[in-house]
Amino acid sequence: MQSSAHPIFPDSPVPLYSQLADLLRQRVLRGLWGPGTKVPSLEALVAEFQVARVTVRQAIDILTREGLLLPQRGRGTFVTEQVRTERSLTLETSLRGLADAYRNDKPELTLLEEAGVQPPLTPLDGKAAPAYHYMRRVHSRDGQAYCAASIFIDQRVFRQAPKRFRLETVVPVMMDLPKVHIAAARQTLRISTADVEIARLIEVPVGSPVAEVRRICQSSDGTVLYLGQITYRGDFIQFEMQLTL
Repeated sequence: MQSSAHPIFPDSPVPLYSQLADLLRQRVLRGLWGPGTKVPSLEALVAEFQVARVTVRQAIDILTREGLLLPQRGRGTFVTEQVRTERSLTLETSLRGLADAYRNDKPELTLLEEAGVQPPLTPLDGKAAPAYHYMRRVHSRDGQAYCAASIFIDQRVFRQAPKRFRLETVVPVMMDLPKVHIAAARQTLRISTADVEIARLIEVPVGSPVAEVRRICQSSDGTVLYLGQITYRGDFIQFEMQLTL
């Protein structure tokens, strides 16, 4: 059991080898260890991170199963030549761009909870609809969870395509519905850290960087048709915007 006094890793219910795997994964995905690079030896990693040899082996095994690392007998462990880049998900800055990106993205959706719950709206968000359909779910790709979402959809909108809303990402479905007109949309992004629940859902150590996105779509009379509160793994999301001159 890890100690809260560890100089690198925080006290967390997430196993130490999983935290180490996450740290090493970042070195690969950020290009610090490029394709074909030989990673430091077992002894070097033990010394750097001040953990047991078995912890390092378990972390390396995780990344090997993910296809990021390839141990070679008698030579060492190497970063694979074709590091998968599909982990990255660009957070679009237009509703149409967001819909197009999500329409082409086919995540596995794991429904955690479904009910009729009123969304946490502020006066600046717009008017509340008479009732909302609430879904709490996790999005994954290739077995890797990358975001947890709390979704509130105007019940009148949800009833137009309940099966699609349950099986697909919400924004493209809304934009496909001929009777739904989105007059305004906006989103905010905040950098935060994973609490115990989020860490468990998206499989990161407690305290890991996450991106919290709050997304709202309104009708022409200001009614909130959709509120999405999505928490992304910090190593999965990228935000790109055009700068004006």
